[in-house]
Amino acid sequence: MAILVEGISVIVKASEIHEKVTGRWEGFKNIVPNKTLCCDNEIARVGFMVPDDVKHFIEKLEFYGLISQGADGAQDIAVADQLHGVSAKCDWLEFGHINLNNDPEKKIVACRLSGSTEDQIFMPENWKFENSLSSSYGFSPAESQSKGLIFLRHEDGIDVYISKVTGEEVYVGRTGQP
Repeated sequence: MAILVEGISVIVKASEIHEKVTGRWEGFKNIVPNKTLCCDNEIARVGFMVPDDVKHFIEKLEFYGLISQGADGAQDIAVADQLHGVSAKCDWLEFGHINLNNDPEKKIVACRLSGSTEDQIFMPENWKFENSLSSSYGFSPAESQSKGLIFLRHEDGIDVYISKVTGEEVYVGRTGQP
């Protein structure tokens, strides 16, 4: 089986969630800060748009005893982005590009536990390609103001910018402080 990778994804071994997180799966779901969770019963994924939000979520997972990095690379937690793949050595994940429903116009990125042979892909509840980062992805680094975006406001968990190039508003979902 496999899970969707969009934006910056924190991927966790399901076995470690059940072993280390208080309340097991329900406890893990309670600490997920947004609605991007998906799981294939082997790995779970939570997506983010901002590296600082990834860092804060990993710190929360480490509080429960999950290990992000060890001497051999990713241990219980891995980070992957949809453009570059897994950010550190990780021998327990396979990462690749897939045509959703065999449609070459609908490319997505997915990962799965190494050695898995299942083809089913799990996405977050209510996920639709047309409204997804997979259909129109753009990376906005922390220095967004110098890269053509001007911060306007923060509302309902979303940072709103205006593009100097297009004049259109750009939205960045946040789980932490703006």
